[in-house]
Amino acid sequence: MTVFPDLESLSRAAADLFIQIGNEAIARHARFDVALSGGSTPKKMFELLATEEYRGKIDWSLVHTFWGDERYVPPTHELSNEHIARVALLSSVPIPEANIHGMYVEGGFDAAAEAYEELVIKQLGPELSLDLTLLGMGPDGHTASLFPDEPAVNEKVKLVVAGIGHAGISERITMTPPLLNRSRTVLFMVAGADKAAPLKRVLEGPEDWAKTPSQAIARHAPNIIWLVDNLAVADLNSTTL
Repeated sequence: MTVFPDLESLSRAAADLFIQIGNEAIARHARFDVALSGGSTPKKMFELLATEEYRGKIDWSLVHTFWGDERYVPPTHELSNEHIARVALLSSVPIPEANIHGMYVEGGFDAAAEAYEELVIKQLGPELSLDLTLLGMGPDGHTASLFPDEPAVNEKVKLVVAGIGHAGISERITMTPPLLNRSRTVLFMVAGADKAAPLKRVLEGPEDWAKTPSQAIARHAPNIIWLVDNLAVADLNSTTL
C-alpha cells in the first residue's frame, strides 16, 4: 500500500502505473486490456493520461478499454462511466473506436450483461485475464457494481451480470469476482475520509462479502496494488500500512 498526501499525487502515481503495466502487456502479448472504473477518483488520472506529458508514452492503437461496471444508460449520458472516460481521456488520445468496448446495448440491462460477457470472452480469449483492472470503493464498501446485500458479489459462474445499485441509477451491469479476480493486476484507488471505515473493514475486519463486497476482490485477486490518500487510511492499524 502506498499512501499519498492528496488526490493529485495519487493520480499521478496511478497514471505512471497505467503506462508501465500497459507497456509491459504490449511487450508480452501485443495488446493492453484494461478495465476502467467510474466514480470521481480515477477522473484525474484519466485527465493526466490525456496530457502531452503522458499520451505519447504508450501505443494507443494496441490499448483495449473495458469497464468493470456501468450504469444502464447510453454512453452519451452524463452519468455513464464510458462517457466520463471518453470526455476525460479517450477523446484526446489516438485509440481506435473499435478498441473501446463499452457495456451499453439496447434491450435492457440483462441483455447488455449477456452481450458483454460474450464480448469479453471473444476479446480476452481462453485466459480471460485483463492486464489491469482499475477499481475504487464506495463509502458502503462496494466496488464495481457489487453492492452490499446484492447477489452479484456471490456469482460463481457468470463473468458479467445485471445488478442493482444502491445510489443514483439502480440498473447496473458489472463484472463479477470470477472475472475480476483473473486480472493480472488490480489497482485500487481509494481517497477521502468517507472511505476510512470501509477500508478498515476490507483490510482488517472479518470476511463478509454481503457487508463489504470489496473484500471479494481485495482478499482474493492474485496481484493487488493499493493507492490511497491520508484521509482514507485514518482508521487503519499501523501494521496494515
